[in-house]
Formats: sequence, structure tokens, C-alpha cells
Amino acid sequence: MGGFPILSLMLLVPFIGAIACLFSEAKTARIIALVATLANLGLGIVLWASYDIGGAQWQFTERADLFAGFQWALGIDGIALMLLVLTVFLMPICIGASWSSITKRVGEYMAAFLMVEVLIIGVFTAQDLLLFYIFFEAGLIPMYLIIGVWGGDNRIYASYKFFLYTLLGSVLMLIAMLWMVREAGTSDIPTLMAYDFPAGAQTWLFLAFFASFAVKMPMWPVHTWLPDAHVQAPTAGSIILAGVLLKMGGYGFIRFSLPMFPEASAQFGWLIWSLSMVAVVVTSLIALVQADMKKLIAYSSVAHMAIVTIGLFAFNVQGLEGAMVVMLSHGLVSGALFLCVGIIYDRLHTREIARYGGLAINMPMYAMFFLLFTMASIGLPGTSGFVGEFLSLAGIYQVSSWVALVCTTGIILGAAYMLLLYRRVAFGDQVNADAAAMKDINVREWLMLAPLAAAALWMGVYPESFLAPMRKDIATLDARLARAAPHGDAKLVITEKAAAADEHAAHEGAH
Repeated sequence: MGGFPILSLMLLVPFIGAIACLFSEAKTARIIALVATLANLGLGIVLWASYDIGGAQWQFTERADLFAGFQWALGIDGIALMLLVLTVFLMPICIGASWSSITKRVGEYMAAFLMVEVLIIGVFTAQDLLLFYIFFEAGLIPMYLIIGVWGGDNRIYASYKFFLYTLLGSVLMLIAMLWMVREAGTSDIPTLMAYDFPAGAQTWLFLAFFASFAVKMPMWPVHTWLPDAHVQAPTAGSIILAGVLLKMGGYGFIRFSLPMFPEASAQFGWLIWSLSMVAVVVTSLIALVQADMKKLIAYSSVAHMAIVTIGLFAFNVQGLEGAMVVMLSHGLVSGALFLCVGIIYDRLHTREIARYGGLAINMPMYAMFFLLFTMASIGLPGTSGFVGEFLSLAGIYQVSSWVALVCTTGIILGAAYMLLLYRRVAFGDQVNADAAAMKDINVREWLMLAPLAAAALWMGVYPESFLAPMRKDIATLDARLARAAPHGDAKLVITEKAAAADEHAAHEGAH
């Protein structure tokens, strides 16, 4: 890109759009928000196309001294690139989902969404510890407003719960960051990723960061804010919350906890596995008995994000790659499922599963999209969900066959609650006349669902295009973790010859 500050531009475009929306009437604000998010999507595509897969680890870097040693430092690796592209891909869909359903304070609503985009992009591109913290925490504010102002009847309770849970966890992280800057003499994230903190200090640092990232994921048992937030949030709020905001926790683990505190990560591996196993089974069982569509999908999100933590703490390449693909897939599929719920909620104004039935008769196009996303959520081969779950479970199997066995039950339970949901909504008798009278998706809704469907199928059929930019960075992280990686019980022996053959095959596949 020849030194062009594309990352700063991607922060500036939605920021200017947000300010313009505050001073615009409803119709103009919608157009400004859509144009700003589409412009950023275009910049994201340029960024992906310009990314040098075999090049330096950190690309598109920008640095400027601001004050008192505080730096404006931006840059991305392959991991950040993929999450950044996911963000800019989902944002225009969020604006489209709010086009007609949001009627009060439209300018402020669009401004809040554009500020969410600014702050999420800041999280994935920040290369300074304190800059990351500012973006990470500031993202709470517009999301808090989106839930609290434009949410459902119980929105105030849900917004306060969301804010307090996520803020309390981050206070400990700030204290840990300040200690790290004093210890290492720098706040530069790439430098800190290679710095060897004392083993005793790593334990406390890991726990401080874990307090924040576990809530953001969210991990069991600090997940209870998520169903409330999803149920009360407007449709677009649920899309961006499940699609991107939950990924900030996973990104935190892969960017900070694992490379900076490898010994402590291995020391607490048992804790992560235990919490993840409980989350997969318990939240899947809870999802089975839900009467509210949004709550069901919210609990399924907790179960899917538990597969992410299982993969991250498998301490091998398959697990790490699988965790990243699950994050990307979940961002697309859960966002799409919440959009599907929003589409019929706008028509009937209820999320009760029992109020629907037989929609395949009067809404065949809707039923087709809903089926595809249901299958992707289950992890059907050929969809994005299969690739990530297979890699994550293959990774954890190398470490613990028992953990892999328990987590695999999540796939079976996931199939149970998602197929039950689909059968009750799309098939069966049309007992409610108002549901039977609903019209099929319109052009605007089709334009939102089709790109999500295409992306879910693309990732399922050709995952290499998503794995290739991340592979080098994941290999670097794996090498960093190798000294602390636990010995597995699966009796798998990967010889140097087999490993070299696998690496050669992966290299050939990339070409």
C-alpha cells in the first residue's frame, strides 16, 4: 500500500459518518450509515487483497508519538485481518437490518452503530497496550446505549448487567497492563508477545486478563449477561454482539494470554477445559428447553464459544486454526440466525417459537435461508461450521481424549435444539392465521441474507482462503507455546517425517 494509512482511514470513515448522523434527519442518517459501512467494506476488501501472506508478520503498520510516551500504533497480522474483514462485512448488514425497524432517534442509533465499528476496528488493529485497552473498554459505551435505548421492555436491566459484568472484569486487566509496562519497559504489543515474564508473575497476569476475556467470550459461569442482552437488544444489536463483540474475548486470549503467559496458560489449561466442557453440555441442554428463539440462539452461542476456548487451549496448530475458523463461522452464522429471527419478529412482533409453524408454506425463500444457517450452526460438512469444529476437536483430542469426547456431545445436542427449532418454525401445521399470512422476504432482506449464505458456504467448501493469511501467525504462536504445551493422553505420535509431509501438503494447498 506504499505507506498509505489505510487502517487510520478505516477508523476515520465511520467516525465522520457517526458525527454526520447526529446532525441528520432519519432518512439521511440511514443513507450516511450505509454509505460509511459500505465504504469500509470496500477498504476491508482492498486490505485483504493487499495482504502479503508470505510477508512480514505485522503489515500496514502506522506509528505516531502522541504524548507522554503514548503512541498511536496500528498494524495487523493475518489473525487480526480476518476478524477485521468479518467486522466490516457484518456492519452494512446491521444497518440494513435496522432500516425500517428503528423509528425513534434514528440519527443517534446510526451514530452509535458507527462508533461500535470504530472501536471494534481499533481493538483488532491496536499495537499499543494502552491504546488497545481504550478501544476495548470504550466499545462498551455505544453497545450499552443500543441495548438501553432501543432494546425491548426489560432493556434497562439487560444494559446495566451487560455493562457491569464486562467492566468489572477489565479493571483487573488494566492493573496487570500497568505492571507489564513497568516490567518490560514498553507498551508495544509485538514486543510484549516475545517478552518472557517471570513464571510466578505470569500466574497473576493470566488471571487478571482471564477475568476480562472470560466475561467477553462469555465463558460459563460468567455468561448470564449474554441471553438477557440478546433478548433485549434490537436485531442489529444481536447481530454485532454475537458476530463480533464476543470475538474480542477470543482475540484477547490469542493475542495476550497465550503468547505473553505461555507457562501460566498451560498451568490453567485444566480450568479452561473444565469450564468449556460444562459450558458445551449445560448451555446446550438449556437451549433445548427455550421457548424464545433469541434465547435459544444466545445459549447456543455460549456453547459454540466454548469450542473456541477448547481449541485455543489445545496448544497445537489444529486447535488454534480451528478456534479461529469457529470464531469466523460463528460470527457469520449466529449473526444470520439473529437476522432470521428479526425478519419474522418485524412481521409478527413476537419471538415465541409456539406462535409460528409451517412458514415453509408461505415463506419458502425464508425457510431455505433459515435451513442453510441451521445446518451451518450444527456443523454440516460443506458449511463453515464443520471446518472449525472438526479442527478444534482434532486439536483437543491430541491433548485429552476425554475433553474431546465431552465436547463432541455438544455437536449432538446442537443438532437436537437447532433441528427442533427449525421443525417448529418452518414445518408443522399452520395453527396461527397471522403467521400463515406473513409475506416472504423482500429484496432488502434477500440482499442481507444472500451474502451471509454465500460466505458460510465459501468457508465450508474452500476454507484455505481464510486459513492461508493466518497460518504463519498461528505457527509462530504454536512455536511460542511449544515449551509449555502439556503432554497428551491420546497416544498420537507425529513424527518429523509426517510433520514435514503435512507442512509440504499445506504449502502446496496454499498455492
